Amino acid sequence: MFGAFAVAAAVAILLVMPPMTTPVSAQWTVLPSGPLGPADHDLLVKVRQAGLWEIPVGRWTAERAESQRVKEVGEHLVEDHTKLDAVTRQYAARLGVALPDEPSPEQQSWMAQLAAESGPAFDRDFANLLRAAHGKVFSVVAGVRAGTRNSEIRKFSQHAVNVVMKHMTLLESTGLVDYDQLPEPPTPSATPPAPAAVDPRRQP
Repeated sequence: MFGAFAVAAAVAILLVMPPMTTPVSAQWTVLPSGPLGPADHDLLVKVRQAGLWEIPVGRWTAERAESQRVKEVGEHLVEDHTKLDAVTRQYAARLGVALPDEPSPEQQSWMAQLAAESGPAFDRDFANLLRAAHGKVFSVVAGVRAGTRNSEIRKFSQHAVNVVMKHMTLLESTGLVDYDQLPEPPTPSATPPAPAAVDPRRQP
């Protein structure tokens, strides 16, 4: 009786469970530098796409920006992302990761917005769009750096996170970033325990 029930339960579970389209093992590649997973692939893709829109937009500051500081920040972004893009392509080639040749649809919409602006409107949207974008990619890079199993990605993400941090600081130096429009930091998962009371009798 119990055996028949167990079989029926197993069949019911199989019917309810959605089919797996891609085996988990197929998402990982074993390399001499360690396992390369989906998050590692995604990191290289996102850093590549960051350069594909930030390099041209940074160049636009020379003609479209009114603020001298915005022009200077744009020059830094072009220089740093040109170097970072070369590094990204080198790592991707070594690790066998295919990279895109154009920005994401969202990034293309930001480019279209900035292409239609000049003067103070360009300065404001340049600072805020790029600061928000760097905040998004920073969380991706930091998350991969914290948990990747691949030593090559560990080195790459360390380099990338330094560049992203530098650029967030540069964009904030324009004085145009509206911090109220940025996503709030994530809510802590649990309230940390209160510090234990100190027994004065145990004080030296």
